[in-house]
Amino acid sequence: MSLGLEGMAALFGAMALLAAVPSVSVLIVTARAASAGLAHGALAAAGIVAADILFILLALFGLALLADALGEAFQWVKYAAALWLLWLALGLVRAARAPAAAAPAAPTPASSFMAGFLLTLGDQKAILFYLGFFPAFLDLAAMTPLDAIAIVAIAIVAVGGVKLAWAVAAARAGAAAGPRLARALNIAAALALAAAAAWLLWTA
Repeated sequence: MSLGLEGMAALFGAMALLAAVPSVSVLIVTARAASAGLAHGALAAAGIVAADILFILLALFGLALLADALGEAFQWVKYAAALWLLWLALGLVRAARAPAAAAPAAPTPASSFMAGFLLTLGDQKAILFYLGFFPAFLDLAAMTPLDAIAIVAIAIVAVGGVKLAWAVAAARAGAAAGPRLARALNIAAALALAAAAAWLLWTA
């Protein structure tokens, strides 16, 4: 297993922080929770996590095959990934306000789950994000099935836990974070992305 305890802790922290950033996925979770109750917010969060797991597995095994095929030339993939992460970080820094509100919730549990799942699945940038994100934490050439299982488990706990916390807050208070907190989270997430990009460039 190439992903040590320090790598798992760093990955957990980064994924949890990025999941906490106010976004369309956060808004759909809070909208479902506020309008239909905590269970619907939790189901929307579960849909988001399910789609994330699909993207994670595609990114991990796709990168592992690419690393084997390219050998030492894989460092150029790391350069491209670092630039992509820096671009995302810049976008977060420039974000001056929260995204537009998500569509109102439907009353069925299946619709709440599918809202989160399809919202995440429809984001074509998600797979590119993970392609740039994981090389900062994992030696892809030495990746084992246990590493993939560990990353999926981290995603479930980190992403799912944060989205569920948003659902609980929305169900109790009926409101999402204010603009000041949203800006602070955006900046913190941008710093996390920039740090991951710097690590990629350092280890390339």
